[in-house]
Amino acid sequence: MNAFTIKDLENLSGIKAHTIRIWEQRYNFLKPQRTTTNIRYYSNDELKTILNIALLNKYGFKISHIDRMDHQEIQQRILSLGDPKAIQERIINELVQEMVDMNMERFEKILNNYIASRGIERTVTQIIFPFLEKIGILWLTGHINPAQEHLVTNIIRQKLIVAIEGTISHISMDKTFLLFLPEGEHHELGLLYMYYLLKNRGAKTIYLGANVPVKDVEYVINAKKPDIIFIHLTATASNFNFEKFLTNVQLRFGQVKTIISGQLTQHYKKRIPPNVEFKKSLGEFMDFISSI
Repeated sequence: MNAFTIKDLENLSGIKAHTIRIWEQRYNFLKPQRTTTNIRYYSNDELKTILNIALLNKYGFKISHIDRMDHQEIQQRILSLGDPKAIQERIINELVQEMVDMNMERFEKILNNYIASRGIERTVTQIIFPFLEKIGILWLTGHINPAQEHLVTNIIRQKLIVAIEGTISHISMDKTFLLFLPEGEHHELGLLYMYYLLKNRGAKTIYLGANVPVKDVEYVINAKKPDIIFIHLTATASNFNFEKFLTNVQLRFGQVKTIISGQLTQHYKKRIPPNVEFKKSLGEFMDFISSI
């Protein structure tokens, strides 16, 4: 069983810690335990409870009303929410719940159903990316076991690979992209999705994958002459020096246009080499592909 802090509940549910404390005092649905130093902590079941209550409250149900519902009625009310955003949030919450319970069969079934009804692109943008963003804080704080991270990311990875393999584009883009992640970066879900988008739009793509030394990328550049290099940074190693990496890119990649996306691009304020461009959102990357 995981032990979640009140801050975890705030990050996952969107309900402020102050409000959660008030709910604990007034209602019966949350009963946290306390450490020997009197710090609250919450179980898997309490996390699932707060996710469900937060969703119903967001879409019009009063807390006093929810408090009188039993578990079955709460589930029925959640399933009855018809707003498209509410449906997406419900599915994301279900994925979080199956992750903490390590019910991977159910986790995969939820993804499969959404892919079947909406397609892989909508599943990634509407469900997978928001899910990963929501639980990312748990990975950083260590409040879920690394095994849980590996289980869910490997399922998502499999879905992306299947989509890539099954993509047949009826258009052709006269550009070759080289995709890779630098040494110390192992989170390739974002890069795999870019691979899918590029292949679906008819681009020629060389996929090197994760944790690749820059000198090895340089070797492939010299041999294959790609038009554009793409890098997506999710969670680099603690000793990763972004400024040094950019200098290395400028020296080794020559004039080849290099596109970098991910969190590190959001806050970088120093000079960017002339052959490098930052794309700070998926929308910016999509606009870039459309403009080629």
